[in-house]
Amino acid sequence: MKVLVCGGAGYIGSHMVRHLLAQKHEVVVFDNLSTGHRESIGEAALIEGDLSDAKALQALFAVHRVDAVMHFCALSLVGVSVKEPYLYYQNNVAGTLNLLQAMRRANVDKLVFSSTAAVFGNPEYELIDEDHPTRPINPYGASKLMVERILADAALAYGLRSVALRYFNAAGADTFGDIGESHEPETHLIPNVLRAALGKGGQLRVFGDDYPTRDGTCVRDYVHVNDLATAHLRAVEFMSTHDGAHVFNLGNGQGFTVLEVIAAAQRTVGTQIAFERAPRRPGDPPVLVASSKRAREQLGWSPAFTDIERIIETAYRWHCLPRY
Repeated sequence: MKVLVCGGAGYIGSHMVRHLLAQKHEVVVFDNLSTGHRESIGEAALIEGDLSDAKALQALFAVHRVDAVMHFCALSLVGVSVKEPYLYYQNNVAGTLNLLQAMRRANVDKLVFSSTAAVFGNPEYELIDEDHPTRPINPYGASKLMVERILADAALAYGLRSVALRYFNAAGADTFGDIGESHEPETHLIPNVLRAALGKGGQLRVFGDDYPTRDGTCVRDYVHVNDLATAHLRAVEFMSTHDGAHVFNLGNGQGFTVLEVIAAAQRTVGTQIAFERAPRRPGDPPVLVASSKRAREQLGWSPAFTDIERIIETAYRWHCLPRY
């Protein structure tokens, strides 16, 4: 199978590329390298470009006849999306439309879309399933939900087969330790905790300690990046026998507070990790924990990494690399 991985040089995308190559699939990466890293894609072919460039996409599909597309390209900082909503809608929605139109012209009818738990907004009950109301509270989540709606419409109008995978909190790094999570600025909790532990980042900040949770800090469900890669390949297999647009939640089904993650990291690295408390960030819901029952039953997917300390340990191994 030949797969186009849009955003394949980024954090999750590069792990997907590695997984596809290990399974002997042919991979083409399309990435503007704004946040991705060329060295992360291994032997995969790289076409440098942006989803805003419709002509570049047309040229790509004219040269490469692919069987499926995996779409990881997105701006994903919640706080920035609140301050710059036009930027997020232009990149995440309009860019995806360019990709979908190019796919239709090239008769490519299978797409796996990187969605997010942010489509739900504030949870109305524990263990969020796919039927939970979707009321995003920030433009990032709203942009992803808009794409999900577009995919549903495209299934009816054009016969596009799609799977939107709603990640909860992607975390960890490949077990080989040579690729991992590297953003500038870094906003995700686990890498910032580990950077603080290694003295390679600024002051660790805990945003909000007055949430209605067991210790006042946000609760999140952490899913290992390699488990996400496995789910994407299962999604492609699923589309070979299922028409239409489908959505699946991906998480471990258990939540950890920010303070619990810091404590787990301290046990992993063997040292105390200092932090300061800061006000809540706009657009952050108190609790996000997944029910992945549908993915388990219909995709045959289940996470291999279920222990938070093991997830953190894989990330720590990568953060300890000398070149970091």
